[in-house]
Amino acid sequence: MWQLTGRGKGRSLPRRLASMLFPPRCPLTGDKVEEPGRFSAAGWGKLSLLAPPWCEACGATAVEEAPLCASCAAPERYSRNLTGRGRLDAVRSAMRYSEASAGLVLELKYADRHDIAATLARPMAPLLKTMATPQRAMLVPVPLHPKRLAERRYNQALLLAAAIARHTGHAVASAVLRRKTATSPQKGLSVEGRYRNVASAFAANGSVTGQDIVLVDDVLTSGATLIGCAKALRRAGARSVRAVTAARVFPGTEGAQMELP
Repeated sequence: MWQLTGRGKGRSLPRRLASMLFPPRCPLTGDKVEEPGRFSAAGWGKLSLLAPPWCEACGATAVEEAPLCASCAAPERYSRNLTGRGRLDAVRSAMRYSEASAGLVLELKYADRHDIAATLARPMAPLLKTMATPQRAMLVPVPLHPKRLAERRYNQALLLAAAIARHTGHAVASAVLRRKTATSPQKGLSVEGRYRNVASAFAANGSVTGQDIVLVDDVLTSGATLIGCAKALRRAGARSVRAVTAARVFPGTEGAQMELP
C-alpha cells in the first residue's frame, strides 16, 4: 500500500511511478535530481552566475569603485546604451551566456522543456531587489508575434515570468505588450541590424500608464529587443521600465560570439 510521507507528499501515483522508472536528470550533467528541470551541484558549477560588483544601472560586471559604468554615467554619449532617457531604468541578468547556458536556453525555447524555467528563475528572482523594484511592479514577458507563437506553441519569456512571480509575488501582465510586426529572427544580424529590425515592432496598451514594469526575457544580446519594448511601454505611459534576463552575452565571450541567440 502506498503512503504519502515527506518528500513524496502531494505527488500523484503515476508521477511517483514515472520518477522511479525514469528518474529526472540534470539537463547539464545527466546526474539524478529530485525534480525535472532541476540542476545538480555539478550542473550549477558549469554556469557562470553574475554577482556584484556591477553597474547599478546596466548590470555590467567589473565596476569597482564607481556605482555606474562609463556609458551609464553619460548615456547621452552612447547611442546604444541600455539605460538612459527613453530606455531602461535598470537591467540585470542571472548568468553569462556560455556553452552551458546556451544549451539551457535552447532546451527551454525550442524543446518544450518548460521545467527548466522554474530553475532558471531561482537566480533571476533575487535580482529584482538589486534594482529597487517596487512590489507593485508588473512582470511583462517580451512577447512573440502571434505567428511565431502559433509555431512554438508557448512563449519562453512568459514561462520565466510566471516562475519568477512564484518567488517574488509580483503580478504577471502578459497582455499589456504585443509584438505587432513579424520581424525576421535577430540571430545573425549586426548590432545596428538588430536595432533596425525591432525599431517599431512593439506596442503597449494604456493599462501600463503610471505603472512600474519589469521586462522578462531569456537572453540579453545587444539589448535591441528590450529597448524596443521599453520605448513602446514608455509611449503608453509606463512610469519605469526595468528588465531581467536569464543570460547575457558579453563582448569577447568566446562561446557567445560563436553562436549568438
